[in-house]
Amino acid sequence: MASFPLESNGVITSFTQHIVHEGSSINKQRQEKAHVHSVFFSRDEKFLLTPDLGMDKVYIYQFDSNLKSPLHNSAQKFISCEPGSGPRHLEFSPKGNFVYIIEELSGTVSVHSYLNGQTKFVQRIATHAADFTGQPGSADIHLSQDGKFLYASNRGKENNIAIYKVDQIKGTLTSIGYEPTKGEGPRNFSIDPTGNFLLVANQLTNNVEIFKRDGNTGLLTNTGNSISIPNPVCLKFLAKK
Repeated sequence: MASFPLESNGVITSFTQHIVHEGSSINKQRQEKAHVHSVFFSRDEKFLLTPDLGMDKVYIYQFDSNLKSPLHNSAQKFISCEPGSGPRHLEFSPKGNFVYIIEELSGTVSVHSYLNGQTKFVQRIATHAADFTGQPGSADIHLSQDGKFLYASNRGKENNIAIYKVDQIKGTLTSIGYEPTKGEGPRNFSIDPTGNFLLVANQLTNNVEIFKRDGNTGLLTNTGNSISIPNPVCLKFLAKK
């Protein structure tokens, strides 16, 4: 993991900090060494959380943009995930008081309360139906803008979006359904700025599928509209100027 300062004109300068994780976990095929998978700022941008799929940990770094090396250890150094779970991505609740971690190898979402770099375990829930017997391949995770519904993508044999209702007080999740992604390998998906649509990037079938999102129920309906593009892996919306 490296930190790159930005000039006022947007130019990226040489990195000023380089952090290397060292370690492993119980899955010898996928966790033979550390694997820093992604980075996420807390809502107040005072902390940076880093899921390490190879170590079953989400590291927590205190962030200070005024320092040449802006990242340093926080009081709680990491969140411990279940052995072999493989934390991949995460999402903060709108108020920043809960963090939701998608665990790729176990096909689960773990829920933790959050306050100033400190966390406490709340819940762990599967991203697949109880009768699923294949190898999980969970990938991406996002909350609706109002924080009332959470979505998680499953690759492998499932190729769907798991849908959850969020308890606004406790932060806990209740599974309410699954929506097929009309393609294979939904590595990434994104909710549009209006909250009315959810777009899924199916990496293996070269298509981005567009779903209508019901703001009241959280459920998805395929619109029949699709974008053909080679191996899509990440979708981002730009603000209108």
